[in-house]
Amino acid sequence: MKKIIMLFILASLLFTGCSNSGAFLALNQTVVNLEEGNYVIEATNISGQSSAGYILGLSYSSGPVANSLAIARVSGTGMLYAEAIDNLWASYEAEYGTVRGEKAALTNVRYDADMLNLLLYTRVKVTVRADVILFE
Repeated sequence: MKKIIMLFILASLLFTGCSNSGAFLALNQTVVNLEEGNYVIEATNISGQSSAGYILGLSYSSGPVANSLAIARVSGTGMLYAEAIDNLWASYEAEYGTVRGEKAALTNVRYDADMLNLLLYTRVKVTVRADVILFE
């Protein structure tokens, strides 16, 4: 009877909990001719971060993808890449002003992931860095 209960608990842990496979793998193809001098590099190395913490789990990174598998999220929303991009734009606007009405684009976008894996707690932090260009 004990074996059946333990097997049921183990199966419950395997089929419940939360998983996060945050990735920003969008492909946006825009042809822009940058030879004519119709742009200005407004800011370089602007960054934004986001993080989430989980209990009884594991976080790992594979290229531009950060993954977490855990029982429950205890901090953050799990929308790591969206929040990091939002925070990147907030950092830009805090230093350079609003981009509303401007023709702006991100270029040289880089993604970094930092994982903290402890026995009972795991945290994943995503940092997005980019340069901002404005078109005339």
